[in-house]
Amino acid sequence: MALIEKGREIRSYDYVNHPYERVRDALKQNATTIFQAATKAAAARAHSVAAELHVDFGGIGVKTDINISVKSVEEKLVDQGSLPVTRLQLTWEATTAPRLFPLMNGELSAYPLTSTETQLDFFGIYEPPLGAVGKTMNAIVGHRIAEVSVHRFIGDVAGYLRHSLNQ
Repeated sequence: MALIEKGREIRSYDYVNHPYERVRDALKQNATTIFQAATKAAAARAHSVAAELHVDFGGIGVKTDINISVKSVEEKLVDQGSLPVTRLQLTWEATTAPRLFPLMNGELSAYPLTSTETQLDFFGIYEPPLGAVGKTMNAIVGHRIAEVSVHRFIGDVAGYLRHSLNQ
């Protein structure tokens, strides 16, 4: 994995009840559009170039628009004779006030579970914002917020793919 940075690790996964080839093709064709469409909280904002992360934490809603950048997409076999995996290297950061929110570097992998199901597996590393103050806040509550937002992001992407690939 090409993620060699300092920060906190986060993992999340979900599945899509469609064959790997369909999921792979959709992600290869336009992952950024899928991410944006999947994470939009309001249909009125569908024309925005940013995606949105949102999470409810202790009854407090936290949300921010984010820019997602797909750095690379590759498909390969993990081992000789094994199943294929498609990996997308991506980053995201808040659109406004990026220094107040973590910068995320991650890898989204898609691989077949069965002939009709595909696993989405996210591994990311983020650096808490605000230096030492941010690290202290992260230790108290920030890491949990980051985890919940990543789980929500992967759930939104998987849900979007489950629905959109039916059409």
